[in-house]
Amino acid sequence: MSQNRNIKWLIDRHVIYRRDPVNDLPTIETDYYKYYEDGTHECYHLFNSKAKITTYKSLKWHFYVLYFLNQDKGLLPTHVYEFIADKENGFVTFFISDKRLQSMIDDVFENGGEPPKNKKRKVIFKDFSGLTPEQKMSIVGTLIGRSKRVNDEAIYQCMLDLNDFGKKITIGRIAELLNCSSRTIHRNMHEDLKKEKDYLNQQL
Repeated sequence: MSQNRNIKWLIDRHVIYRRDPVNDLPTIETDYYKYYEDGTHECYHLFNSKAKITTYKSLKWHFYVLYFLNQDKGLLPTHVYEFIADKENGFVTFFISDKRLQSMIDDVFENGGEPPKNKKRKVIFKDFSGLTPEQKMSIVGTLIGRSKRVNDEAIYQCMLDLNDFGKKITIGRIAELLNCSSRTIHRNMHEDLKKEKDYLNQQL
């Protein structure tokens, strides 16, 4: 049985694990969402979906983000990273040796501080918006799909949003969001996108 993520542990210790863009300004902002026409790399919403951390690389990226978001109030203690890396706490799907974990933490302490490389986002839904996943998908389709031509960037944005909504990524769902045929998605979906689609679906 999958262990539920113990996010309350982080909240009780005032660990920052989410931050909206700071320097990038939204093209459109409503009570429910912010839309960035050119996209933004500044959105860090860790643990936003039910997907767990499945690789060492992803775990290290999460560590870098936590270091970056919390550095203004001082370094996070080592036990925060250890807690997240412990499979029993529901954040990761694998066991990691003490030696490898310590090496990872040491590297983050030595090299962290700069904004970690991040995926570009266009639509950021506000906390407690009250919108259902279906309503969010409709908004994404309106903002991204119906006003833009179908290309790899638009497809990738839809894949990220579907993953955030906890929905399995399918060609049909992408086509629905982009208001086009499944054949159009197949034609514009290169091999890297197919691999990313499989990877994101494995995380659910």
